[in-house]
Parts: sequence; C-alpha cells; structure tokens
Amino acid sequence: MTRGSLKRFAWLSIAAAVVTISLKAVAWQLTGSVGLLSDAMESVVNLAAAVVALWMLTLAARPPDEEHAYGYSKAEYFASAFEGALIFVAALAIGWAAVDRLVAPQPLERVGAGVIVSLVASAVNFGVAQVLFRAGRRHQSIALEADARHLMTDVWTSAGVIIGILAVGVTGWYRLDPIIALAVAANIVISGFQLMRRSALGLLDRALPEADRQAIAAVLARYEDKGLEFHALRTRQAAGRSFISLHVLVPGDWSVRRGHLLVEEIEDELRKAVPRASILAHLEPLGEPASYRDQHLDR
Repeated sequence: MTRGSLKRFAWLSIAAAVVTISLKAVAWQLTGSVGLLSDAMESVVNLAAAVVALWMLTLAARPPDEEHAYGYSKAEYFASAFEGALIFVAALAIGWAAVDRLVAPQPLERVGAGVIVSLVASAVNFGVAQVLFRAGRRHQSIALEADARHLMTDVWTSAGVIIGILAVGVTGWYRLDPIIALAVAANIVISGFQLMRRSALGLLDRALPEADRQAIAAVLARYEDKGLEFHALRTRQAAGRSFISLHVLVPGDWSVRRGHLLVEEIEDELRKAVPRASILAHLEPLGEPASYRDQHLDR
C-alpha cells in the first residue's frame, strides 16, 4: 500500500466523527447531561483532527523533490501535534461547562435513551479506532495512530460519562455528572500531552525504536564475525520513513568493486530488518588512521 492510499483511513475517521457528533448531540438533548455535552464536544475535536490528518497525509505522500530531498513524511507530526493542541482546547471547554453545572446542578432526563445512543456512538468510535491502530502500526503512520488514540480516549471518556449518568440515576446526586465531566477533561489533557510530546520527539529526529536498533545490531554482528568493522551508526525516524547511516570498514587491499558489492549486500540485509529504510553507507579501509577520525555521533 502506498502512503497516498492511507488517506482513505482519514476519510473513515471523518465519517465516524460526523456520525458520533450527531449521536452524542442527540444523547445530550435527550438527557441534558453536561457529561454527554462534553463527550459531544470531544467528538467535534475528533472531526477537526481527522480533517487535519487527511491534509497532512496528503502532504506526507508527496515524493522527494529538489527542496525536500528527504521527502515530506514529517508532515504527519504536525497532524498529531495539532490534535494534541485541540484536545487541550476541548478540555478547557469541558471544564468550563462542568464547573458551571457543578455550581448549579440540574436533574437529568430520559437517561435510558441517552445512554443507549451514547453506547452506539462509542461502538462506532471503538471499531474505527481499531482499524486506524492496525493501519498506523503496519504503515508507521503517526497521524493515523494519533487519530486512533484520540478515538480510544473518546471511547473511555464515553464510558466514564455513562457510568456517571447511571450513578446519578441511582443516587440522585446531580453533582456526579459535572464531577465526571471534570475527570474526563483531566483524562484527555493527559492524552493531548502524550501526543504533543511524541510529535516533538519526532521533529527532533529521535532514533529508531529499540527493537529496530537491535535488529540492525544483529545484522552488523554477523558481518563483524567475518572481520569487518562498523562505526558512526546513526538512525532516525520520520513518521513512515526510517533513515540509517553508517561507516563500513573493510580490508584496505580490497578492490572498490568488492567493497561496493559487500555494502550493497549489507544494505539489503538492513532493509529486510527495517522495512522501508533509507540507508547511507560510507566505505572506509581498516587500519587507516583517517577512517577513525569521524566515528563519533557529532563528527
């Protein structure tokens, strides 16, 4: 599947957001619950985030050009960062509405019907989130994974709201509804912080995950057993793209052709270990002093 085809998952998220906004708005109108209102407002955030994800996935799918030789894949980090920021805005709005209702509590109406409608909306979100999770991990798309995490946050938010509404119905304590809404706001603030942190780390060219680095080390170890050496190994993740650079040290009496063929072989092995990786290997002679002057990370 090409990166451009991932846009269909963003369209799925947009459709799910429209459906859940409608359902949750109906649930709020039926019950008058500020908890359900907060839930509906978070779905509005979902819609805005899905639209931005579609935009960034479209940009990220563009091929490299003269001005962006490493491609546009980092655009996905802007989508997840924007989604994190929207989550903070939604949390503030939810908190404002909840505090107002905490000061002036109101009874809930038609609780049963509202809960049923909210459960249907949560089922839609849960199903779409699982699809996005699988696609995001399979294709290393942080935009899709962020969207999936936000939808799952919405599912747990809805669960908390529903429990609060049922508790109000059982106890008759109306302030439980805004208290649950405040808990929801706190929960989604944590989710927003995590998304923004991950986006910032991606923009800072963080190294590949530990599992990938171990796979790279395993490939190089097989060649080290044959007498070769490696240094200046660097890795970085750019959303759906991985980058690896390293120096390959071979015996100084080898021909250029022999060294080149070996490097091609090593690169093929690394691509099997880290699919879709862009690899830059620099060939150097063993035992040559100049070969060891630039082996540190900051050359």
